[in-house]
Amino acid sequence: MKSVRTEYLRPAAAEDVPALLALRAEAEGWLRTKGTDQWSDPETGERAISKWRASIDEGRAWVVVGARDQVLATASRGPVDRDFWTDADRPETALYLYKLIVAREAAGQRLGTRLIDWMSRLAALEGRTWVRIDTWRTNTGLHAYYEGLGFRHVRTESPAHRRSGWLAQRSAGELVAPDDLLPIYPNMGSQSGTPTADPQVPRQRG
Repeated sequence: MKSVRTEYLRPAAAEDVPALLALRAEAEGWLRTKGTDQWSDPETGERAISKWRASIDEGRAWVVVGARDQVLATASRGPVDRDFWTDADRPETALYLYKLIVAREAAGQRLGTRLIDWMSRLAALEGRTWVRIDTWRTNTGLHAYYEGLGFRHVRTESPAHRRSGWLAQRSAGELVAPDDLLPIYPNMGSQSGTPTADPQVPRQRG
């Protein structure tokens, strides 16, 4: 018998910042154990955190919350990064996914997969063709993870001032776990106050 899911997705809020910073710090430590230099540059980290706060303020970040109201995962969407994607890529056809992080305590629950599936459904709802990512160029394990979720490598860009640049995309609307959709709470489209798998709730800017 399948266990009942208790986690749900909601927009990130200012009060989530301490939990999100702890989530990132945990991820930094875990990445070091994997032998990658991702997020090891303090300057890069400070810049990323500043952008992260802006994403929250602008309504472009989400958190997955568990049964104890703890933050288990996060993801953001954002504008096209012009260091990597050009006019020839038709940037308006894609939703750009950033800052996907899952807590170690939630490893194995496929929260990353389910978050990406939700973004994929949202992208399709908006009439987009792709969900796109850029990741650390040297983190081959992360590349394999995304490829296992249906992303296809587009190319690798190597601007001198950036360490990211491995570019990949997946078709909007493509789902890896269609029978395990991530619910959203509260259901702003009804009076029931119960979680919903509707990707339209909540709609967000950008």
